[in-house]
Amino acid sequence: MATAQREFRRLRQFNAVMAVLHFVQGVLMLYLSSAREWTVTTTYLGFETETSGLFPVLESIGEFQLAYLVAAFLFISAVAHALIATVLHDSYVGYLKRGLNPYRWYEYAVSASVMIVVVAMLAGIWDLGTLFALFALVAVMNLMGLLMEVYNERTRETDWTAYYIGCFAGAVPWIAIGIALAGNYSLGESAPPDFVVGIFVSIAVLFNLFAINMALQYKQLWRWEEYLFGEWNYIALSLVAKSALAWQVFAGALNTPV
Repeated sequence: MATAQREFRRLRQFNAVMAVLHFVQGVLMLYLSSAREWTVTTTYLGFETETSGLFPVLESIGEFQLAYLVAAFLFISAVAHALIATVLHDSYVGYLKRGLNPYRWYEYAVSASVMIVVVAMLAGIWDLGTLFALFALVAVMNLMGLLMEVYNERTRETDWTAYYIGCFAGAVPWIAIGIALAGNYSLGESAPPDFVVGIFVSIAVLFNLFAINMALQYKQLWRWEEYLFGEWNYIALSLVAKSALAWQVFAGALNTPV
C-alpha cells in the first residue's frame, strides 16, 4: 500500500511538472512566433448556364495566426495536467486503480485533433470541411481508446474491437495528409519544404507509439504488466509529441518575419 501511495504521489508531481512545461512552451510560442496568417478555404459548386455544367469554386473564408493553433494544443494539455494534479487527483487515482484514465482520452480527443489540423494545414489541406473531418477522426480514435479501457474493465479476456476501430480512424488522416504531400511532390517545383516532411514522419511515428503503448499494456508484456508503467509512458509521449510538433513548426514557419 505504501509503495502504491508513493507511486501516485510521484504521478501527481509529474503531472504538475507537465502542466508547467506545456504552459511555458505555449507562452513562448505566442511570444516568439511571427504573426504568420494562414487561410482557411471552402469549396462549393458553381453552375455554368451556357453549358449546364457544374464546376468547383474555391473561396477563402478567413485567416488566423498559425501560432495560436500551435499554442492551443499546448495550453489544452497544460490545463488537463493541472486539473489532474489538483482538483481531479483523487478521482484520477481511483480510475488508475481500476486500470483506466478517461481524463487522458478526453484531453487527447481535443489536443491531438488540433495537432492533426496543424499537420494537415502545413501539408496544404486548407479546406474547412476536410480539416473538420480529420479533427473528428482523431477525436474518434482517442475516444475508442477510452472505450477500450472502459469495456475491458468488465471482461476476462481482452476485446480488441475498439482498439482496431481506433487504429483505423487514426490511420485515415495520415493517409489523407500523405496523399496531399504526394500531390505536392508531383508538381515538381511545388514540393513541400523539408521541415513539413520531417513533421509528417516524426509526428506519425509518435502517434503510433501511443497505440503500441496501449497494445503492450493489454498484452501485459515486461513492465507493462503494471498499468501505471503505461500511464507514465502516455504522459511522457504526450509531452514529446506536442513539443516536437510545436518547435518544428516554429523552426520552419514561425521564427522568421512575415
